[in-house]
Amino acid sequence: MSAFDKVIGYETIKNELLQICDMFHNREVYEKLGAKLPQGVIIFGNPGLGKTLMAESFIEESGLETYTIRRNKGNDNFVGEITDTFRKAKENAPCIVFIDEIDAVARRRGTGMGGGHDEREQTLNQMLVEMDGFSSNEGIIVLAATNRVDILDPAIMRPGRFDRKVYVGKPDVGAREEILN
Repeated sequence: MSAFDKVIGYETIKNELLQICDMFHNREVYEKLGAKLPQGVIIFGNPGLGKTLMAESFIEESGLETYTIRRNKGNDNFVGEITDTFRKAKENAPCIVFIDEIDAVARRRGTGMGGGHDEREQTLNQMLVEMDGFSSNEGIIVLAATNRVDILDPAIMRPGRFDRKVYVGKPDVGAREEILN
């Protein structure tokens, strides 16, 4: 039984995410074939379509230790939290760093009032540094979900950070019938 059984429809997306899980479970085989393990997977699409459920299913299916980053309004030292999370991930690889609603921490730079020195931009800069601080053969994958890929900073989306981009659209008619049943 697969952790993706609770996700109805989206067979192509589920198969893609299962393949990535398989790549981590059989890293040596894929590396011998010349395949590069993804460093990051971002799941995006409109609200309410199951992106977080897919991410959680991916985490469960992988069986890997997971560290979650969520933006909390009361958090004064978010840059430090990002640093600590990635440090723990490097110490405990292979593992997943999950960033739900990544748009809360990785918005396009230059839109704030602080002239590049506001907390949001410092947070993004730290995340970029951390994502560049490991290679695909270390066994760390950054998994993110967002409704607003359009407002993400272009630097976070460049190859080497999120190698796989998974779009979740509206379910087709067959999937909608399955959901209703």
